[in-house]
Order: sequence, then structure tokens, then C-alpha cells
Amino acid sequence: MPKQKTRKSVAKRFKVTGTGKVKRATAGRGHLLSGKTSKRKRQLRKGAALSKADRRRVIGQIA
Repeated sequence: MPKQKTRKSVAKRFKVTGTGKVKRATAGRGHLLSGKTSKRKRQLRKGAALSKADRRRVIGQIA
């Protein structure tokens, strides 16, 4: 049976931590930043973790 291929688009957007959680970037930092407050933009810099349901799907596409 052939190896499972990695979905490169998913691999670029998500990162798996050592404990198995999946990190993602927060949305809303792409454009139209002048209308957002400094506080809001600063808080959007932080990453976030995926929920369990999404985590299972993403790990399956990465590995």
C-alpha cells in the first residue's frame, strides 16, 4: 500500500506541538488593519489551539 501524502496547504497553516495539540494563527490580521485598535491587533498576534474535533481531522491530513 502506498504512503499517505501530506496535504501541504494544511502543513503550512498548522503546527503540532509535542503534547499533540495543534496550533493555528488567529484570523483577522491580513488586511484592513488601520480600522482595528492597537490592543486588538496585539491580541491577534497570539496563536490559538484547535478543538478536539478539528484536531483529529488536521492530524490525519498532516501525517
